[in-house]
Amino acid sequence: MGLDLDAIDGQTPLDDDEKDGLLIPAISTRSELDEFEQENIERAILWTMGRSIKPGGIFTDPFVRLVHQRMFGDVWAWAGEFRNTDKNIGIDKWQISTALRGLLDDALYWQQHDIFSPDEMAIRVKHRLVSILCFPNGNGRHSRLFADIIIEKIYQRPVFSWGAGKLPSKGDARARYLMALRAADQGDCQLLIDFARS
Repeated sequence: MGLDLDAIDGQTPLDDDEKDGLLIPAISTRSELDEFEQENIERAILWTMGRSIKPGGIFTDPFVRLVHQRMFGDVWAWAGEFRNTDKNIGIDKWQISTALRGLLDDALYWQQHDIFSPDEMAIRVKHRLVSILCFPNGNGRHSRLFADIIIEKIYQRPVFSWGAGKLPSKGDARARYLMALRAADQGDCQLLIDFARS
């Protein structure tokens, strides 16, 4: 495929086989791809707004996959499917299901026992979810929407603003987001919580 989809800092690079999963042959630039993906994501957000979802329904493998499929299913054939290639970030592909199950079990326990404040709980889930890197691409956007679902559907609080910037693009908001992610990688989630609410 001749389409240049080079990843910017912090994005997951796509393998050639994954690029072949593009469902819209007319896309020829990264900006066109971003536009189609954003339209798909906005439809997914509308879909989540009209749903009442219990914690036991959120913290399941099928729901994690369904959210990704809703976000990218009009653009990528592999939307909602776990990646079958290893990346330069994330865990090995064969560990995805086990790591995700552990995260979802932890999240349900955290929620049921009020282990963390609502914001911290949602952000911890987001951080671990993106660290697993379940999908070929879109993991950051997926994990942010997943945190929004948790904070809105479980805790009835406003969704996060995520720095109110365009995170898929280069810029100050993305730099602050990546810095906050790296701090969370070291065990300090406070920067990421603050960024999510900025």
